Amino acid sequence: MEKLTDTTKALMDERFGHDFILPLATVEDGIPHVRNVDAYYQDGSFYVITYGLSNKMRHIGKNSAVAVCGDWFTGHGEGVNLGYVGKPENKEITDTLKKAFASWIDNGHTNFEDENTCILQIRLTDGVLFSHGTRYDIDFTM
Repeated sequence: MEKLTDTTKALMDERFGHDFILPLATVEDGIPHVRNVDAYYQDGSFYVITYGLSNKMRHIGKNSAVAVCGDWFTGHGEGVNLGYVGKPENKEITDTLKKAFASWIDNGHTNFEDENTCILQIRLTDGVLFSHGTRYDIDFTM
């Protein structure tokens, strides 16, 4: 397994550096749960705008280990609740996500005034990426 290289970074950015439907798996009481989330990839992490009281966030609060897959990539990581989207320290990533999710973000589904609207960061630890017949085993830890 190798660290994120210029090649694998470029592949991850190209493939996931936009609004992307990402299957996300969590575990509760030994039972796996999977759902699709709108995600955006940047610098070794996927970011999701979600609701702090959702089942996925409850699961992650108990066990931060998560798994993701999609478009010839599978990975493991740690789910981290960055808190309310309106917190000053979240301004930069919130602005980035609003641009990435522009096609649906203002459809009435997301309430930016609700303090339970939060950002989930999925900090990747490892993953396997396939591109044009080449397998890349990636260590995302820095």
